[in-house]
Amino acid sequence: MPQLNPNPWFFIMITSWLVLTLVIQPKLLSFLTTNPPSNKTPTTTNTTPWTWPWT
Repeated sequence: MPQLNPNPWFFIMITSWLVLTLVIQPKLLSFLTTNPPSNKTPTTTNTTPWTWPWT
């Protein structure tokens, strides 16, 4: 059964992952910029409790 022979497909998979990891990924990551960390302090909102009419 040729489906159980991993010889050609395993090599193709390993080669494609190596190309993706070593060639394509560094090129893509050089274009993507991450957001710089923000120094803003979080603001707290002052909420008022809801007045239920039946209590």
